[in-house]
Amino acid sequence: MTALSDLIAMRIRADGPMPISEFMHICLMHPENGYYATRDPLGRGGDFITAPEISQMFGELVGLSLAQAWLDQGAPTRFALAEAGPGRGTLMADLLRATRAVSGFHAAAELHLIETSATLRDVQRNTLSGHPATWHEHHGTLPDLPLFLIANEFFDALPVRQYERAGSLWRERCVGLEGGRLRPGLGAPLPLGGLDHRLEDTRDGDVVEVSSESAAVAKAIGTRIAAHGGAALIFDYGDWRSLGDTLQAVKGHRTADPFEAPGTADLTAHVDFEALAHATPSAHSRLTAQGVFLERLGITARAKALARRLEGAALEAHVAAHRRLTHPEEMGTVFKVIAFHPETAAPPPGTTP
Repeated sequence: MTALSDLIAMRIRADGPMPISEFMHICLMHPENGYYATRDPLGRGGDFITAPEISQMFGELVGLSLAQAWLDQGAPTRFALAEAGPGRGTLMADLLRATRAVSGFHAAAELHLIETSATLRDVQRNTLSGHPATWHEHHGTLPDLPLFLIANEFFDALPVRQYERAGSLWRERCVGLEGGRLRPGLGAPLPLGGLDHRLEDTRDGDVVEVSSESAAVAKAIGTRIAAHGGAALIFDYGDWRSLGDTLQAVKGHRTADPFEAPGTADLTAHVDFEALAHATPSAHSRLTAQGVFLERLGITARAKALARRLEGAALEAHVAAHRRLTHPEEMGTVFKVIAFHPETAAPPPGTTP
């Protein structure tokens, strides 16, 4: 089988340097050599670990927030309970366990999972056995029902284009070849009307990242919520506005060179939450730090309750997990949450109106 780096090099020789967005898409989604097509990347034995894998408390509290939003919107008798990029299915499993006592919630819920990786779909089927589910390649095939959706570390994997400011113009960062090796470079300076507003808060050499795919997904999710009701909770690392080169590769829980051995490392970029907020036609909450969100929902009380049954190494791991999810020096402020909701409804509990 031809290595992915060779396939990318062949395309560059034929068509010229490719945008960072195209490089990311090939590395992650190539049907034979792409990162997500060939492995289960999660957990301590993989390349990275996400909040649901750190502690059950994350999925439990997210589930209760969505369930309360469902109640606040009149408890519709049929709704789509969806997750974009469900990983191993851990978050959804914890959510479903935590919401069993919410009268009518499970009876009304129809489970939908948006996942392109056949490898991860198999893991999800095992994790969620006993819960009938429908899998989707993309959000466009979700049913026309009230949509209550979670997206945790989903948008960070969607491709971004990078533009470096040059006076009043912008040079796109691309991937080319240097001595036969894949290397980043810059295109010719060009005017970009879509970035005129960023001339106000950037200087020469600053990098701005734009993800048209993220905006399209946010628009599609928000359109469904505006039309049918529901809510979306979107968790990721990033900030209100993109600034700087945030493309990173992670392999074996360590940073790696994004251009070395494509397809063998996870590639992500920080999420521009302002772009998501501007893309959705629904209402949206303000951006809230993950630690604040979890504390508002009572994670410390839940942690103390779980701690009563633990001792020794298990207790130490539990305390460390609580800290990792909430502390400002760990995931507490780096990760943030924004909620989409109808204009006529309040945002889900834990978020900021």
